[in-house]
Amino acid sequence: MSKKDLGLSIIPLGGVGEIGKNMMVFEYGQDIIVVDAGVAFPGDDLMGIDLIIPDITYLIDNKDKLRGFFITHGHEDHIGALPYVLKELNVPVYGTRLTIGLIKKKLEEHGLVNKVNLIEINPESVINTGVFQVGFFRVNHSIPDGVGLAIKTPEGLIVHSGDFKLDQTPIDGLATEFHKLTKYGEKGVLALICDSTGAEKEGYTPSEKVVGETFTKEFDKAKGRIIVATFASNVHRIQQVINAAIEHDRKVAVVGRSMVRVVEAAVELGYLHCPQSVLIELGEVARYPSDQIVIITTGSQGEPLAALTRISNGSHRQIALEPDDTVIISATPIPGNAKQVYRTINNLYKSGTEVVYKDVAPVHVSGHASQEEIKVVINMVKPKFAIPFHGEYRHLVKFKTTAVELGIPEDNVIIPAIGNRYFFHKNTFKAQGKVPSGSVMIDGLGIGDVGNIVMRDRNVLSENGVVIVALVLDKESGVVLSGPDIISRGFVYIRESDELLSKMKHELKDVLHLCQSKQIKDWATIKNRVSKTLDNLIYNELKRKPMVLTVIQEVQS
Repeated sequence: MSKKDLGLSIIPLGGVGEIGKNMMVFEYGQDIIVVDAGVAFPGDDLMGIDLIIPDITYLIDNKDKLRGFFITHGHEDHIGALPYVLKELNVPVYGTRLTIGLIKKKLEEHGLVNKVNLIEINPESVINTGVFQVGFFRVNHSIPDGVGLAIKTPEGLIVHSGDFKLDQTPIDGLATEFHKLTKYGEKGVLALICDSTGAEKEGYTPSEKVVGETFTKEFDKAKGRIIVATFASNVHRIQQVINAAIEHDRKVAVVGRSMVRVVEAAVELGYLHCPQSVLIELGEVARYPSDQIVIITTGSQGEPLAALTRISNGSHRQIALEPDDTVIISATPIPGNAKQVYRTINNLYKSGTEVVYKDVAPVHVSGHASQEEIKVVINMVKPKFAIPFHGEYRHLVKFKTTAVELGIPEDNVIIPAIGNRYFFHKNTFKAQGKVPSGSVMIDGLGIGDVGNIVMRDRNVLSENGVVIVALVLDKESGVVLSGPDIISRGFVYIRESDELLSKMKHELKDVLHLCQSKQIKDWATIKNRVSKTLDNLIYNELKRKPMVLTVIQEVQS
């Protein structure tokens, strides 16, 4: 590439037009850096899928250019893909102390912790790598140690906000570094990449301290055990639960694998403060009166296997609900999760417990900036271009409206799409094609081996069931030696429908006889004709379309 063709490319591989799997690529000449590597969580339509990560084909194809991953904070939608990505890309990972601590916990589970170069930074650090110089500024979010990035490139300064809100009374007393944002604006900023999750909300996002005040009120009223469900990574929220427990002379037990992992890391690193005498093991809970116990658990999103969900439906091995229990769900449903969250709440009410959630008390505040905070940042940074990230399409559009109101030309506010290359050169930009991109599904130990066809089959099976036809054929002549035997699952119990079963067998025998008379011995052709015949018959009889599978075994006569 000649010097005249050089320019800065910004390529989102995730986290725009969606909530989750954040990943932003910055490329100039022979150098690439990446900001964040997160996961998204599957909806009800992705059956059996555990996680979704960005497609990193472009990074693998250009791994000689890759200089490192810069992680803004320790939430799963920003670090969760690292164990999978780092199996393919051996490059340094930069993050603050807590962020690196949480990443280490994840990598340990995958046997990678000693194979990856994890580099701890702080808001005063400056990293030079390739043509890029990366600085940092502290931001407030729902997890400590979050940072935004100031990326110096040959084309100008890029400010990446990370996830943020402007909390004037943060739990840890560490406010956003406004002076740095103002300083960037004075120097000149080519582009601001800004959190847009709260772009629809007017005004300011309330301080996290509001939730602490609610906890105190609810703890005052509680007669028995208090069970608090929240995001495992919301360390500030967990700290406020512990503070309220200490104030009310209660012991605290932690439930849920991810919750235990985060609490351990946060306590070890000094980001969570709890006297040793307050934390107890779950097995010790029964030794104390109910009014001396607080349980902090996962499951605030109604996840089927999470602790709170199992507690609510009576399937948890160690915790059975009692009438005097108070359950506080200190979170708001992320898009797509509302149905399962309210199912959990309904189950809790059926158990006779008191339930406190966002619709009845201020037990949750967002970690993301609302409109007025976004305006403050734009006015401080004064970017030539603005790019929203971390939001569904409606959030990106609302961010654009806000940015244009503040005087940024409409053409300079870019609504990005995953995989698009946005090319900046000499204070101008243009969209310059696409790179390989999309979603890779994680199913157990399988990475990317579940594609659209598999998901389609899972949906068909879940909605319409399966009909299996078993045949034994003579290898030489193609004569049917046994069958057709017909089995159904998740459809109708065919054995109880003699008339339907008789019709199926009759039509299949006709098809198989025709195949034999035409000396058709090819399995694929026989299976196709059997499946087509049953498809048409079942639809004509029942107006349903189950999956039809034909199993053929050949024997030597």
